[in-house]
Amino acid sequence: MLEVNHLNAFYGPAQALFDVSLSVKAGEFVVLKGLNGAGKSTLLKSLMGLEVVSHGDIVYHAANGAQSLQNWPSHRRARAGLGYVAEDRRLFTGLTVRENLHIAAAPGAHEQEARVLDLFPVLKILLKRPASHMSGGEQQMLAIARTLMTRPRMLLLDEPCEGIAPVLVESIRDALMALKASGMPMLVAEQNHLLAASADRQVLLVAGKVSGS
Repeated sequence: MLEVNHLNAFYGPAQALFDVSLSVKAGEFVVLKGLNGAGKSTLLKSLMGLEVVSHGDIVYHAANGAQSLQNWPSHRRARAGLGYVAEDRRLFTGLTVRENLHIAAAPGAHEQEARVLDLFPVLKILLKRPASHMSGGEQQMLAIARTLMTRPRMLLLDEPCEGIAPVLVESIRDALMALKASGMPMLVAEQNHLLAASADRQVLLVAGKVSGS
């Protein structure tokens, strides 16, 4: 589904990733582990073409065959089916839950909304609530749900369980496992052991380099 070969990434003159290679197969749930500053977020941003300058090869197996994404702008990568949930969630806090869900939804939004709310039932009773009046765990669910409204073919998630109450971590884990069961491949940067334990594989980043898997 996704192949990363010899990826190097830079913030200005500072190099953050060094010759990173990894893959995510169709339907696979891969957890990217590493300490803070190891390069997990940088890798996901590089895959989406955001904020960093990167060199290497990113091959995405889209509906019309394998394509190199390296020179694609981020919006084209998103249209091709890569769904990204940033660590800071990037919600529109002045909008309601439902407005956040629909702001970038793909055609067939009402049908997709029903599917998304089945994955995150707690959001059903919060549809009219402003995102600013939600707990951190509820906001994280909304961030994932909003990305799912774009009908992605693969998910990239950056620390979806960081700083979230254990009971909501379990809810997020269950939702992601349901997505995996439906065939959704995912690459998830995560240090939470509960989520990591559900992975098909774990890839360890140390100081911007793949250390093991």
